[in-house]
Amino acid sequence: MKLVVIGGVAGGASTAARVRRLDHDAEIVVFEKGEHVSYSNCALPYHLSGTVEDGDSLVLMTPEAFKNTHNIEVRVNSEVVKINREEKTVTVNAPCGEYKESYDKLVIATGAAPVMPKSIKGIDGDNVFVVRNVTDIKKLKARVDSDEVRKIAVVGGGFIGVEVAENLKHAGKDVCLIEGMNQIMAPFDYDMVQILHKEMDDNGVKLYLSSSVSAIGDGFVTAVKDGEEFSVEADAVVMAIGVRPETGLAVDAELEIGVTGGIKVNHNYQTSDMDIYAVGDVIESFNSLTHKPGRLALAGPAQRQARAAADHMYGIHHNNKGFIGSSCVRIFGQNAASTGLNCKTAAKEGFNYDYAIVLPPDKVGLMPDSNYLAFKLIFEVPTGRILGAQAIGRGAADKRIDVIAAMITMGATLEDLKELELCYSPVFGTAKDVVNYAALAALNILYGRSRQVHLEDVRALVESGAYIIDVRDAEEYEKGHIVTSHNIPMNELTARKDEIPTDRPVYVHCRTSHRSYYAFSYLKGMGFTNVWNIQGSYLGISLYEYFNDKNEGRKPILTDYNFE
Repeated sequence: MKLVVIGGVAGGASTAARVRRLDHDAEIVVFEKGEHVSYSNCALPYHLSGTVEDGDSLVLMTPEAFKNTHNIEVRVNSEVVKINREEKTVTVNAPCGEYKESYDKLVIATGAAPVMPKSIKGIDGDNVFVVRNVTDIKKLKARVDSDEVRKIAVVGGGFIGVEVAENLKHAGKDVCLIEGMNQIMAPFDYDMVQILHKEMDDNGVKLYLSSSVSAIGDGFVTAVKDGEEFSVEADAVVMAIGVRPETGLAVDAELEIGVTGGIKVNHNYQTSDMDIYAVGDVIESFNSLTHKPGRLALAGPAQRQARAAADHMYGIHHNNKGFIGSSCVRIFGQNAASTGLNCKTAAKEGFNYDYAIVLPPDKVGLMPDSNYLAFKLIFEVPTGRILGAQAIGRGAADKRIDVIAAMITMGATLEDLKELELCYSPVFGTAKDVVNYAALAALNILYGRSRQVHLEDVRALVESGAYIIDVRDAEEYEKGHIVTSHNIPMNELTARKDEIPTDRPVYVHCRTSHRSYYAFSYLKGMGFTNVWNIQGSYLGISLYEYFNDKNEGRKPILTDYNFE
């Protein structure tokens, strides 16, 4: 068999390598229009800060190494410009001229290209950069290493945007980030992402949210927010507003394109031409939770798709379960991870769902590096099936989300998660791990043992004069509290129960909702039927309110914030 692969990075290189392992005698040719193959896309931003010192080290394999190690011929600077399906050849534009290459099986792994809206005036300027490959990042680093470049605007608050902003800040630059939505990091819900907004702000990255860039000039960027135009100084601009699948070859070859804009593939990653496969960022895949087509530009799924496509060429069965969407990122001191559906997507797809937010310690509090881990667990009502989760904190957020990803893949419920046995040591976690704790809180909500008020509703309660009880100790209360709250410590609830209204709703909170759940239960036991627990409690409210209070100059509902 002769295999031709278009695209020499994650999906393409992995398909070629797998075919070689399956077939010693196959002829394999990989075409890459750029100058590098098999490089670490995800590590590109870390070259800007010097975390990855040598840009050449981002290249994991050279064409010579592919040939010597795997007997795979890799031709760089060689762009496939046409697929000739009837004659089973591709037309290649290379330094030596244009020629045709035949194939028995063809793999399209052209990936996705950065979105560069032509509607933005100055988008083609030499002060505008993208981050897609090693050449791009070397070009950007050469520019930002110049003493003349001090102020940099990053446009787009996704993974690439925030990682570029962080690494440029570490490099000593004055960085702002402009995002069209009202938040960065779309996989996270608005209540959780406020922690990341605060982290970016605390580390000196100025965020301009709900702002759309309209023009880029020499030394400035112009954007629009709420109909008002404003400008920020920028010696260089990095565009990171998203990517779109590189489907040009497929469209010209009249291969079927899916409803999301990626190449449509079947269970085995075959296109509408059974001798042509497609993998990676260029394809439309299947969301196993929504049961709808979707796209996911991540390296892990691309690797699995590549293996499956290669296996199918040799009659090896593959069980295609689609994707659930698991990802993680480090933003300065915060580790953030998510999997499955967030609330925005669950609502859009018509799920009947609810969620729990908990902020327990990520390891035993006696450990000097113990910190809170904000954890949001989303579940289906009434089945209790786990739909998604988000975790943010200074500890092992990725570890906890990996657990949930496994549970979702196996169709697990909150009851399964409650009983899940995990390893424990004080230096790694707690005996009742964060994920078990979240399951218990979620089950209390699902079974009606607890009634919750969400963080986004607290400000309205305060402004309406709702009766709020703070059950923390007096010393904690004095360090910061909700401006209208009443301090009735846990150990005084029984003695002071006559102070608590019975003819209007009562809302209780503590620091992280642990003590307030006990208070909720005690009050219910005393006959109170008008009690709600504030989810996330004082720590959660502080994290939720802080960035918007500062950014919008609005009046705080807290006398002081508490982030510990």
